[in-house]
Amino acid sequence: MPWYALYTQSRQEKKVAARLEQYGIEAYCPLIIQMRQWSDRKKKVEVPLLPSYVFVKLAPQEREKVFQVSGVVRYLYWLGQPAIIREEEIVVLQEWLQNTVTSFEVRGIQPGDPFEIPSGPFMGKKGIVSKVEKNRLILVLEELGVKIILNT
Repeated sequence: MPWYALYTQSRQEKKVAARLEQYGIEAYCPLIIQMRQWSDRKKKVEVPLLPSYVFVKLAPQEREKVFQVSGVVRYLYWLGQPAIIREEEIVVLQEWLQNTVTSFEVRGIQPGDPFEIPSGPFMGKKGIVSKVEKNRLILVLEELGVKIILNT
């Protein structure tokens, strides 16, 4: 059975994944932990890695079942067909999220400098520093075509 990507209503990813599981549909909502700050406190919060997306694994003839769940908007399409995500891609994503990133210190680094990630899931990847802020570094990984934010 293939994996499909579902587009959900805003901020409904975790609820949709839980409801899909209740209906007997295998669902995966990749989550990361972020530090959020309010006026009176800081707190670690679990948020979706891909806002408004949930992955589901089901047979093509059962694709309509997902619309019984409130919060599901539509499937993600590619070339007129629901996009199919390979099992290997889901496994890589799950393994990547299991790795923890250790903290690092941003010192003497300027925008435009080359930078190699010292630890974590992108360990050894090289990129160009795009922006340096007080407690984070924005890095462009040209090899992967992505921009990532490294927090200290």
